Amino acid sequence: MQSAALFASALFFSIGPLCAAGTLQLRVVEGEGTVYPVGARATRGLTVLVTGEDGNPVEGAAVSFRLPEDGPGGTFTSGLRTEVVTTKSDGRAAVWGMQWNKVPGPFDIRVTAVKDEARAGIVSHQYLTDALAAKSDKGFSAPHRFRSKWVLIGVVAGGAAAGLALGHSGHSSLPVPVGPVAPAIGSPTLIIGPHP
Repeated sequence: MQSAALFASALFFSIGPLCAAGTLQLRVVEGEGTVYPVGARATRGLTVLVTGEDGNPVEGAAVSFRLPEDGPGGTFTSGLRTEVVTTKSDGRAAVWGMQWNKVPGPFDIRVTAVKDEARAGIVSHQYLTDALAAKSDKGFSAPHRFRSKWVLIGVVAGGAAAGLALGHSGHSSLPVPVGPVAPAIGSPTLIIGPHP
């Protein structure tokens, strides 16, 4: 019974000043639900807005961004899984340049804002996938389902270019058809009995 009373008073002590000092509002304004290729670096990142109860931006709030310890995720440019950014006069804090690991799947970035005794927290949902087209050292790499289309387009374009070149060279020994060419089918042959 005494431990329950101590817990209740400790809880009141930790929450009491927060209520007296007001509350913060925290929301993601850019980067929520982004899907990144595994192993890539985030060029956009995540931006949050910290406002007070009155809706005005809060300057000087410490905003902590935390990536998961394991599974899909990565590290910030510092090489750590936690980054702290202070809001400017517009109440915004942003992180970008995260190096994603190679584990596909959904993950959350936990965001906490603190100013004096007030605090707020949210979770931003992100996703890593190995199915996206990603840039590599060799250039653009199309996803598997698009590769056959690119090959077909390349073959058709190459054939059209070759035909155009032969038609304009004047040295071609091949006749160039002028109109549409219908496929020709020879007379059908029907064999009854053993084939010689």
